[in-house]
Amino acid sequence: MANAPDSNKEEQAVEAKASKPAAKKAAAKKPAAKKAAAAKKPAAKKPAAKKPAAKKAATEAKPAAEKATKAKAKKPAVVANVPRMKQMYRDNVVEVLTREFGYKNPMQVPQIDKIKLNIGLGEALDSNSAVGAAVGDLQKITGQKPTENRAKVSIANFKLREGSVIGTSVTLRGSRMWQFYDRFVNITLPRVRDFRGISRTAFDGRGNYSLGMRDQSTFPEIDYNEIDRMRGMQITFVTTARTDEEGRRLLELLGMPFARVDEPVGAL
Repeated sequence: MANAPDSNKEEQAVEAKASKPAAKKAAAKKPAAKKAAAAKKPAAKKPAAKKPAAKKAATEAKPAAEKATKAKAKKPAVVANVPRMKQMYRDNVVEVLTREFGYKNPMQVPQIDKIKLNIGLGEALDSNSAVGAAVGDLQKITGQKPTENRAKVSIANFKLREGSVIGTSVTLRGSRMWQFYDRFVNITLPRVRDFRGISRTAFDGRGNYSLGMRDQSTFPEIDYNEIDRMRGMQITFVTTARTDEEGRRLLELLGMPFARVDEPVGAL
């Protein structure tokens, strides 16, 4: 009976020793759990690592966009085909007129507003083909389809009825006007026989100039062998000038061959 307490102590010591390794194992598991938790945390932070990639993509996209805009800026702009005479007016005539007449605003500088060509057809009352021939010639000269002018009243003495075609006309503006003026001054007028210049006084008091041509064969667009009859025409240069002096100087700077004051003017 005296040995009973000693046996109990021995049993307790054995149980304590057995429990210590289990505790150590449990304690050893804690670092493993910590390691697993630590290993999981970086995995959760992986989406954050995408931010630099997005920044790189954004930074790469910016230079690409800048290059695209620079490439667009380097592309040559569309240049309109400006007539030669109009470019001459802008580069030289405007400056000279501003200096001579003292214009304060560039919009005050006179320019050609329109050119009108007119052919009278009194023969159309007797000939049905006269209208078609005149319209065809005028269309070749100007590059624009003419309009037919009809009588507004009836006149018995002239055998004229209301609505009958008595003429044809064309009004040129814009690029066609400048191109026609260039051809007329540099090609048509030099082809006139015994040409000594045009009159300096054929203005209407408001800067508009009119002249007459004897026949249409002077124009290079007309084939002499295809003409059925010689027809004269009137050409009017309408300008924005306020006086005849300004209109004369404008046309002179644009190459209009006016006759000298001391020289006689021949008929065109």
